[in-house]
Amino acid sequence: MNDHTELEGMHYEGNCIRPPSEAYSILLQVTVGCSHNKCTFCGTYKDKRFRIKDDETIYNDIRFAAKYMKRQDRVFLMDGDALIIPQKRLLWILDQIRTHLPWVRRVGAYANAKGIKMKTPEELKALRENGLGILYMGVETGDEDLLKKIRKGASPQHLIRMGRKVREAGIKLSVTVLLGIGGVEGSFTHAKATGDLLSAMDPNYVGALTVMLIPGTPLHEEWAAGTFRLPDEQGLLQELRTMIEHTHLSRGLFFSNHASNYLPIKARLPKGKQEALDQIDSALHGEVGLRPEWMRAL
Repeated sequence: MNDHTELEGMHYEGNCIRPPSEAYSILLQVTVGCSHNKCTFCGTYKDKRFRIKDDETIYNDIRFAAKYMKRQDRVFLMDGDALIIPQKRLLWILDQIRTHLPWVRRVGAYANAKGIKMKTPEELKALRENGLGILYMGVETGDEDLLKKIRKGASPQHLIRMGRKVREAGIKLSVTVLLGIGGVEGSFTHAKATGDLLSAMDPNYVGALTVMLIPGTPLHEEWAAGTFRLPDEQGLLQELRTMIEHTHLSRGLFFSNHASNYLPIKARLPKGKQEALDQIDSALHGEVGLRPEWMRAL
């Protein structure tokens, strides 16, 4: 690599998203888009054809971070599923981060079931030993029929196996689930099945988001055609309650603090479960204020 290249800033392409917990991380875009890119509710990467960025661009961004981002001690690898990068290249990226950003304590990335499946347990352990500390996995629902309908590309059983594979490698696992994705009719089934899946997977963190209807997505078209009805505020709160009620973690945090949600919850399970359920009950009875519509966002 040419160390004398003029540093011109980070090379970001298109919309870049990251988990709420990575708000203060160095955002290093190593892939563009998402290798799956078929989910009916997601419009994030529709304008991007998936590819892995070239080594020189990645190297220059790391050098830029080394010069200008010395106060940030975490790195998040974007876009949709950096784990799908071949092992040798991913280890090279982690090595460059360790070499040029020695103050960084943790590297995180999004991962999908396909990317996790492509890595052996030994490869995942090697990534952990080289700095990869957390993977964020979009599960959305534990309802098998609903997973097919939203074109997630994985069964509940496969998602559970892949999540446990991450945990067994010593990498922290943060799972995302989607409130409202089952519509009004499928709300209870979705909530209960998702709690059951989370209990079997036992992640370190669960982040509940509320589905937002994005123009141009198949889900938005279903809603416009009247074939999909999103639960109202009360319905979404009841769904969150059912989901938490059926979620049994050995020791994990359950969040609903994303900007898309009406009620922010932060509960350490199992001991904080009843307090969270009581908080939701208070909201259902109008005793707790909800996030106003104008403040909700992706």
